[in-house]
Amino acid sequence: MTAEAEPTWLAPSSLEEALALRDEHGDEATVLAGGTFLGILMNQGFLSPAAFLSLGRVAGLGTIETAGGWLRLGAMATHTAVARSEAVRTGWPALARAFGLVASPRIRNQATVGGVLADADYASDPPAMLAALGAQVVLRSVRGERTVTVGELILGYYETCIEPDELLVEVVVPPAPERAVYRKFRARSTEDRPCVAVAATRDDGRVRVVVGAVAEVPQHFPDVCGLADGQPLEPALREEIARRYAERVEPMEDARGSAAYRRRVTAVEVRRALEELAP
Repeated sequence: MTAEAEPTWLAPSSLEEALALRDEHGDEATVLAGGTFLGILMNQGFLSPAAFLSLGRVAGLGTIETAGGWLRLGAMATHTAVARSEAVRTGWPALARAFGLVASPRIRNQATVGGVLADADYASDPPAMLAALGAQVVLRSVRGERTVTVGELILGYYETCIEPDELLVEVVVPPAPERAVYRKFRARSTEDRPCVAVAATRDDGRVRVVVGAVAEVPQHFPDVCGLADGQPLEPALREEIARRYAERVEPMEDARGSAAYRRRVTAVEVRRALEELAP
């Protein structure tokens, strides 16, 4: 029996070098950021990379900066760094909360901003909150740079629009809304992952609600949110929006809950999120 060859290890020290290697190897080299989700896939036998493109030594990818009211998160910034950042906690507290609720301290110390989005794992906390905040994702290759929204990035279960020669290098978050909230509902499970996640914002009389962890992509229904435009969030309106979200989502069934259960939880959590936005 022939032993499997060890994967090739590519460890660039600059972004230019990383982009060149990405262009050369494409999907033949698996991009390694924090490695938390990748490790799970490998341990379960779903992935056996022939090569790794590690971003751990690339300078400048772990920054957290603010400029002109915008927040810029480097792809290699860890969940812990985002959750503890004074700039994030002060300006975007709901985002700090979302990153701070991920799994355990051990995972948060390793998992990265870019990794959680590039993995497109439906049962993760940050994507829904980033989508609700209108965050943009910067993708770069030797051909140039393009920017997409979180909704455009995540196409399905573990599927994104990232091209084989592109790297996710940064997440850019617009100025903070007047109010924002993140709610995470955990089912009875051995995992600390959301069964339903609700991120909601209110700014200049407009409401945006994104429901995560219930379907293959974060669920956002602008027409339903439009019912609240310029209107006070009275109890009847909150109930109506929550009811419509529960009807419109296309929930999955997994160990964290059935489709019917997720619909009921979605209605409750959307209503509660809107209650927090109401004052």
